[in-house]
Amino acid sequence: MTQSFDDTEFVVRTIAQTAVDNEREFGDLDSVVGDGDFGFSLARGFEIVLADWDSYDRADIGTFLQKIAVAITSRIGGTSGPIWGTAFLRAATVAKGKDTLTGDDVVAMLHAAIDGIKARGNADVGDKTLLDALVPMTDAIEARLAAGGSSDEIVAVAAESARTAADATVTMQAKRGRAAYTGERSIGSPDPGAVAVAVILERLAPAWPDRPRES
Repeated sequence: MTQSFDDTEFVVRTIAQTAVDNEREFGDLDSVVGDGDFGFSLARGFEIVLADWDSYDRADIGTFLQKIAVAITSRIGGTSGPIWGTAFLRAATVAKGKDTLTGDDVVAMLHAAIDGIKARGNADVGDKTLLDALVPMTDAIEARLAAGGSSDEIVAVAAESARTAADATVTMQAKRGRAAYTGERSIGSPDPGAVAVAVILERLAPAWPDRPRES
């Protein structure tokens, strides 16, 4: 499984557009036990990414992702900016100097992003954060890749895994972020970050087989 620069752009653009399109949904989820700014912050940051899309340096995939990371960190407010920016920056480091990505590269980028989020947010799986969707999703991707799955199959499995994992955060008690202050009241609603990961993958999966290809 080899992914082109076009594929990387397609993924990033899908993330950005999904964040903008789901501003209200993500905000409503966050307002249950958080401060309600997650949807707004994410949308405002990724609006800038879309507006400046053609200006980003595309010397290689790593450089492109690094520029996206800088834009996200500087434009997204609250805790989301550093967290999402760190994820892109760590992924960019793995992709440095590359014009194409193997399946192993993608897995390594996801693991790097996860490690960055853990360090930046002082969080881990089970704390009711986006990690509770991102980690199981990455494990599913790695397993399907090892089994020889096609990229279409891998993206579909990633979406299914992310949704199942995001739904499972309903029963968790938040241990990080503003929601953690609500204690047991945080049980009963899903984590907005985990849901965002699921919604992004659910947007990506059906579009992936017909994504723009290099001519």
